[in-house]
Amino acid sequence: MNVARPTAKKLRRFVAPSVIPGFGLTFGFTLLYLGLLVLFPLAVLIVRSSGLGLGGLFEIAMQPRVAAALRTTFLISFAAALTDLVFGLIVAWTLTRYRFPGRRLFDAFVDLPFALPTAVAGISLAALYAPNGWFGAPLAELGVKIAFTRAGIFVALVFIGLPFVVRTVQPIIAELERELEEASATLGASRLQTVSRVMLPPLVPALLTGFALAFARAIGEYGSVIFISGNLAYVSEIAPLLIVVKLEQYDYAGAIGIATIMLAISFVALLAINLIQAWSRRRFGYV
Repeated sequence: MNVARPTAKKLRRFVAPSVIPGFGLTFGFTLLYLGLLVLFPLAVLIVRSSGLGLGGLFEIAMQPRVAAALRTTFLISFAAALTDLVFGLIVAWTLTRYRFPGRRLFDAFVDLPFALPTAVAGISLAALYAPNGWFGAPLAELGVKIAFTRAGIFVALVFIGLPFVVRTVQPIIAELERELEEASATLGASRLQTVSRVMLPPLVPALLTGFALAFARAIGEYGSVIFISGNLAYVSEIAPLLIVVKLEQYDYAGAIGIATIMLAISFVALLAINLIQAWSRRRFGYV
């Protein structure tokens, strides 16, 4: 009996008490959900690609068309996520800290890319930025072409990724105490110092989370991009489209290889972002 008591105490330290009962059932459901819907499909992809070997995957990645598609996908996705990071913070700050007519309507518009079918978004953006479109015509007169170029891919990815940053940062901004800003101003800090030293540090983890979500969403985007990108090989072809092309050509090994390469690069990128996020939480003291 004396040996069992310390063991029970140790177990209670690891399992935090909860008002809601049924930990065993919910934990089992969580493992089942993650296993069947997330881990199992990824495991099947890895098993199927294991027949190619590292040499086969490297050979597929070095094919000029595949390398160009991967480079286009990841570089433009990264640039779009960075853009969403900046403008998403501005939009979230405006909707949270200011009161103006139509604020609720604009707040609802932020979620429009979530509800709008990706194909509809792609057709709408292509119509707007085409050389004869509302936005494309004035830009064409200035010698700027958006639709059916890499710039069109960038516009589409910014469009679908912005809500992730806004909705991730908005609750944190709402929790920031205005007294901190007033105290900073009272102590003689400039507006730039108040923003950089008082307001931004608690927002860094949320900003990194929003960036990771927007980046991951952009990598796998297909529907809205194919209508505005032009889909030119070596120029504006994205990796998800190339996978579809490989499947249509019955090149299953090539499709699986590209998918595995995208999975590996995405995993490494998201792991790096999560490590930076964990460091920022320790660095600024927010959990």
